[in-house]
Amino acid sequence: MTLDAVVVGAGPNGLSAAITLARAGLKVQLLEAHSQVGGGLSSRQWQGFTFDNGSAIHPLGYASPVWQTWPLHAFGLDWVRSPAPYAHLWWDGRALALPQNLDAAAEQLGPDGDRWRALFGPLVAAQPRLLEDTLRPLLRVPRWPLTLARFGLPALVPAPLLARLFQTEEARALWAGLAAHVNLPMRTPGVSAAVLMLGSAAHAGGWPFPRGGAQALADALADYFRFLGGEIHLNTPVASRADLPAARAVLVDSSPVVARRLLRRSTPAYDAWLARFRYGLGAVKLDYALSGPVPWRDPAAARAATLHIGGSLATIAGAEENAADGQLPERPYLLAAQHTLFDPSRAPAGRHTFWVYAHAPADTESAYADTIEAALEQLAPSFRSLVLHREVTTPRDLEAFSPVFVGGDVNGGRFDLPGLLARPVPTPTPYRTPDPQVYLCSSATPPGGGVHGMSGWQAARAVLQDLFR
Repeated sequence: MTLDAVVVGAGPNGLSAAITLARAGLKVQLLEAHSQVGGGLSSRQWQGFTFDNGSAIHPLGYASPVWQTWPLHAFGLDWVRSPAPYAHLWWDGRALALPQNLDAAAEQLGPDGDRWRALFGPLVAAQPRLLEDTLRPLLRVPRWPLTLARFGLPALVPAPLLARLFQTEEARALWAGLAAHVNLPMRTPGVSAAVLMLGSAAHAGGWPFPRGGAQALADALADYFRFLGGEIHLNTPVASRADLPAARAVLVDSSPVVARRLLRRSTPAYDAWLARFRYGLGAVKLDYALSGPVPWRDPAAARAATLHIGGSLATIAGAEENAADGQLPERPYLLAAQHTLFDPSRAPAGRHTFWVYAHAPADTESAYADTIEAALEQLAPSFRSLVLHREVTTPRDLEAFSPVFVGGDVNGGRFDLPGLLARPVPTPTPYRTPDPQVYLCSSATPPGGGVHGMSGWQAARAVLQDLFR
């Protein structure tokens, strides 16, 4: 029997694509090489501690225009928020936890409060329209041109230059902490788009995460797919077209290289664009099991689940530049998450988890974890004495875990202006390939990295339009 569609890879985009097709009444199979669904949206256990394999905080997952319309709560999904979406830490030990309420945040920023409100306020007010037009291919006519213009014009300005809107060190540092989520030097065109997206999401809906671990979100998506009649086959790697069941459509939630292997035909132009596809820095990630909460020098750091550690704008920009040049900094920019302060279900009673990573070139070895830990010790004296267990993931480990993360790039491709406009090819529907049966639905397609499922949803819509009118 020929299936309507088969989806290769059960990451958030593969799951989203499979659900979209199943909701349309199609017979769909989902094939996953691992023993559980989720890909970078998955978790693992160690003696009662839950470690997230990839992403840890999901502001766009919560705000996803598609997932918000699906009944995922009925399949066990419960979102957790911390009092502040994120906190920023300086190397002298200071911490600033920014409130979700935009007016309260502006008041906390003093002379820069009005500028912060003026920049983010219109985007917060228009958040649904903003996400509808930005979480899609940009080479299309927008549905909300005025909203997109209000976002897109400042998004084109290099992040360090746009930071000059602010007078105070605090506001500029907050801006830098958001910009450094992108694994490229801060001056790279396109980075400001991530700042505006993440900053407005923080004030619109906060930066929540799934109770019990990232796996809870993946499992809710998988259970919803099964409820719709879909089939999931785990421990089923796909190396070639011969590994696939007969199907009218094949959707690939993996890298362009993997998708290319599944094409029965291609074109020189398409192959040339795939050859040009570039990736950003990788990540060295540490997962800790702790005997107690992190003893931050400034208690304000304990008000947020997400932490940006790196100091001033200049310090963070310099650290990211050094990492891009292959010079690993002694004080790297660190993105961290302390879930168990707000979700004790992730650890045994009285114990805690801590998730942290630094950007680094693809060949960075695990020894760099000691540098990261030494930096943490500066801000949280006696941190090492709390460590019960530590697991280190290098960029090559990330790539081995998922072919989407080439060189450890968790965004699945460079988050710069060319990468946003031509991902991986410059067409209004980049999910299509030269093979009319095969579609690419991973984070290598618009809107790119992040947990939101929109790449899968857009690809599935293209399949429905092309093959199932």
